[in-house]
Parts: sequence; structure tokens; C-alpha cells
Amino acid sequence: MATRRYLRNRVSVAAAIVLLLIIATSVLAPVISPHDPAQQYRREGLKDGMPVGPSEKFPLGTDGYGRDMLTRLIYGGRIALLVGLTASGIAVLIGVVVGSVAGLAGGRVDMLIMRLVDIVLSLPTLFVILLFVSLSKPSLSLTIIVIALLSWAAPTRVFRAEVSSLREREFVTAARSLGAPMTSIFTRHILPHILPLIIIYISLGVAPAMFAEASLSFLGLGVPPPTPTWGNMVQVGINFYRAAPLQVIAPGLAIVITVVCFNLIGSGLRDALDPTVSSKR
Repeated sequence: MATRRYLRNRVSVAAAIVLLLIIATSVLAPVISPHDPAQQYRREGLKDGMPVGPSEKFPLGTDGYGRDMLTRLIYGGRIALLVGLTASGIAVLIGVVVGSVAGLAGGRVDMLIMRLVDIVLSLPTLFVILLFVSLSKPSLSLTIIVIALLSWAAPTRVFRAEVSSLREREFVTAARSLGAPMTSIFTRHILPHILPLIIIYISLGVAPAMFAEASLSFLGLGVPPPTPTWGNMVQVGINFYRAAPLQVIAPGLAIVITVVCFNLIGSGLRDALDPTVSSKR
């Protein structure tokens, strides 16, 4: 039933097809990319110190260092997807664990956890990310960890509310009265019910994580060069925007398309897996 409901959402299905093409292109980057992403073609790729526009050898031109734009765009997708999916997955995993503990324990434990969640949600996320990253050496793993650690609070609220509701259901009450351990109650009775929410929130969390990574890379605080990311491609291209606007447009468009696809897919999954949401609209 959920699959049929999702397939009826043509916009979300179209977004899924586009995203699958982006993922396939990124995964197959070493096979389909025409050049090495770090190789500099100073003789052919630069003219009077300026990047060369589209040509037969360089379909999207070269950047300010004489590197092929198309190749770097393809490889940049791997970093964007890796950061987005990993950071979102970690954040949701933390949210599931912390939210479930709060929902099942109740009382003071619940109150303390939710106060911590309120504090995290009150922080200016991007500013705190910039602060953490600027205090240490930028790296891919640090970028993922910092984004994840500042993204878990919102899912925690949702999972805590859902688990609190499930805790009062008859099948959970019966399991507790029979002396079933809390871990068994969670894995057998609660986890199957919140699994759709986990899928929804992972898909919805990818776009903000990707945008945060692109912002950090643009500011020079994300994944360090020469590793190509869409954010640092925009950073390099902004210096040549008037002479070669494709330097900024290509990676910027890649960010927008991928983020929109994930948002549309997340919205479609929410409507398909939780039909009560769409019925309330």
C-alpha cells in the first residue's frame, strides 16, 4: 500500500529518478569522468591566467587552476552525498536512541533530556558549526560529525513523542506486565512502529546536511582542497564569475537540484508511509 501511494506521487517519483541518476553518476565517477579531478591543464585549461570555457576536451570548461569542471562536478557529488547521507543517518540514529530513552523512561529522565534538546535547538546551528570547525583542522570526518551532532535534536523530539504514545498502547503495557526487558520491548514492539519515521527523517535530513557542507566548503572550512566539493567549486569560481559564469552556475545548480530532489522524496515518503499527514492537508 505504501509503495502504491508513493508511486502515485509523480513529482516525488520524478525526483527519485533524477536523484538515482545523480547517485549513479557519482558512484561511477572513476569510470565515466574524462579526467583526474586534481590534474591541472595549465597549457590547455588556462588562457592568460583565466579559465577556459566549454570545449570538446572540457565540456564545462576548466576552473581557475586549469582543472576539468565536469570531472570535479561528478566527483563533488560523491562528497555531497556521503556527507548528507552519513550525517543525516547519524543524527537520526542519535535521535532514535535519545528520544526512545526519554519516551520510555518518562519522569525526570524525560524532563532532563528534553531540556537538553531545547538548548541544542536554541543554538544558531551554522554559527556553532563554523565555531567547531574553525577550532580544528578541517576534514571530511570532522564535517560529518559536527553536522550530525547539531542535527539530532529535532528528530529526538519527534521520536520521543511517538515512543511516549506507543508506551501507553495495550501491546506495550502487556509486555511490561509480563516482565519483558525494556530492550526487548523496544526492538519487538516499538522499533517496527517508528521505522517509517526513521526512513522519513533520514531522507529529510540529507538536504540540510548537504547545504551545511557546501556552506562550510565555500568558506574554506569544510572538506579541504584539492578534494572537489560543490561548495569549494563555487568558492574557486566566484573569482571568475563575470568572465566564466559557468564556474558558479554548474556546482550551484547541482546543489539546488540535489537538495530539491531529497526534499521532494522526503515529502513523498512522509505522505506514503504516514497517510494521516496527507489526509490532514
